[in-house]
Amino acid sequence: MANNDLKIIPLGGVGEIGKNMTVIEYGKDIIVIDCGLSFPDEEMLGIDLVIPDMAYLEKNREKLRGFLITHGHEDHIGAMPFALKQFGDVPVFGTRLTIGLIKHKLDENNIANANLNCITARDRITLGCFDIEFIKVSHSIAGAMAIAVRTPVGTLIHTGDFKLDFTPIDGEPIDLERFAWYGSQGVLALMSDSTNIERSGYTQSEKDIGHTFEHYFDCAPGRMIVATFASNIYRIQQIADVAIQRDRVICFQGRSMVTIAQMAREMGYLNIPEECIVDINKLKNYPENRICVITTGSQGEPMSGLFRMANASHRLNVGLGDTVIISASAIPGNEKGVARMINQLYQRGAKVVYDSLADVHVSGHARREELRLMLALTKPEYFIPIHGEVRHLYQHADLACEMGVRPENIFVSEIGCVIEFTPSGARMNSSVPCGSLLIDGLGIGDIGNVVLKDRRLLSKDGLFTVIIALGKTTGELMAEPEILSRGFVYVRGSEELISEALMIVESAAARFAQSDRSEWAQIKNAIKNELKDYLYMKTKRTPMILPIIIEIDDKWREQAHEK
Repeated sequence: MANNDLKIIPLGGVGEIGKNMTVIEYGKDIIVIDCGLSFPDEEMLGIDLVIPDMAYLEKNREKLRGFLITHGHEDHIGAMPFALKQFGDVPVFGTRLTIGLIKHKLDENNIANANLNCITARDRITLGCFDIEFIKVSHSIAGAMAIAVRTPVGTLIHTGDFKLDFTPIDGEPIDLERFAWYGSQGVLALMSDSTNIERSGYTQSEKDIGHTFEHYFDCAPGRMIVATFASNIYRIQQIADVAIQRDRVICFQGRSMVTIAQMAREMGYLNIPEECIVDINKLKNYPENRICVITTGSQGEPMSGLFRMANASHRLNVGLGDTVIISASAIPGNEKGVARMINQLYQRGAKVVYDSLADVHVSGHARREELRLMLALTKPEYFIPIHGEVRHLYQHADLACEMGVRPENIFVSEIGCVIEFTPSGARMNSSVPCGSLLIDGLGIGDIGNVVLKDRRLLSKDGLFTVIIALGKTTGELMAEPEILSRGFVYVRGSEELISEALMIVESAAARFAQSDRSEWAQIKNAIKNELKDYLYMKTKRTPMILPIIIEIDDKWREQAHEK
């Protein structure tokens, strides 16, 4: 790849929802748009978080000029602590709320002295050879921006997550004028949000659900408990406005909700009078029909506010007369957890309102006609669909074709693919190291496919451990082998199975005394395989079998006999 060619390299966010990260490189300069995480799927047992593999940035760290963050959702900022541990001196740019949320994450991870910079809409900055402008867009969080990048080859536009909302809560609609201006000047490539491409028409305005809140607040005989994303400042403002109009006090619950609400109020994003907010300990001073609780837990997350209220492990437990509104749709993979929590709320006597019953949630992503308008305004020569699963990217590519982008100028990329712009055109040219790093506790990337496979096996059929004590020099059995079973069978209730398994082990273990030490590993594997065949024949299950050899000094037996 020539040094004077422009490269776009997605390290996340294509072929998946989450862990968004896009590298833009020209010559000796690299900028990165977003640095997000994703949450583990059900196959990733025990994994806490998933972040992009940043090996390519590590290799080229001397070129790295800055991180540009479109907005403050976890799938766009969640990997910042891990990135800044490696690239601590690299500047980060975002709006005030976005930077505030990043700083909070850095404080939690004991990362100090990060180079954080606040920007506003239409601000322009220069990083290396790149001239960058931030463009106001509407989304489900305050301070969302698209990013225009002027490069020596041409102008790139990255929409971030966006939708058209002409009646936004903050009164500042998407800056369509600026997108149109760039379209009139010439846009080399558009990278556009693909999440809602399958939905026709236009996404509802955030204000549309205000009437739904008003209806249920008017009907509620007791407490109102509303669960939503802590980062959805606009939603929180609407809930608070309706509550205050009906003379209800507001109590925030859930660690992230309390933290973000306080931060948003201090920054002026949330307008709630201090006297309208009460601590949970003071709720007993108010009648139940004057209480509104705004909490985390819309995704049924264990340990979240609403989850603990539903299973009676919270100081503010749900009961008869309460109305609970779950103001969010279930993220794919969370449906079972949300449904289980809703059932628990019903069992405790609450009235539950969720997206299948009423308009209590609107998406923050553009639908098909809004995506069409973005293409019409920017008129890109090349198009790269981003932020979507594979089917979303291909459907968005088809829409771009309908809007006049030539098929050969559309790149449905995969993570790590290099889209290279040269004087003779553009092409997908090779790839860079990429993938996912799994975060488990304090471990970063030390959990791989082998460990996950073991965890899946353990969760499915359990563990069968055989402990064999051998003479260190003779290889003779020093004691009867011992069997431990965890998650496979209960030993005391399976005496026949355990007895026959012990006979197999003893028979195989006798071969240790007849072999050289160099062959012991082979005998150990033979025990494992013979047990595997036997246990499958008897149970049709395949537990993880773990033979453990304990070597004991042969003199121990002689000393024992002498005594």
